[in-house]
Amino acid sequence: MSLNPNLLDILVCPISKTSLVYDKQKQELISTAANLAFPVRDDIPVMLEDEARQITPEEAEHYRKLKA
Repeated sequence: MSLNPNLLDILVCPISKTSLVYDKQKQELISTAANLAFPVRDDIPVMLEDEARQITPEEAEHYRKLKA
């Protein structure tokens, strides 16, 4: 299973209000602006700051390159 592409088009980071990168393998939505990874559980994005994990600057740079 994977997230609906239409959903990905409308979701934004609740902190920075910027677009997200979907990491299908890790089942996370990545905000490179906020350096957070929001989990996706059972194909449902959990867009709560308390549930997100902090990503490293290296991870953020990796995902920025994917967005470009």
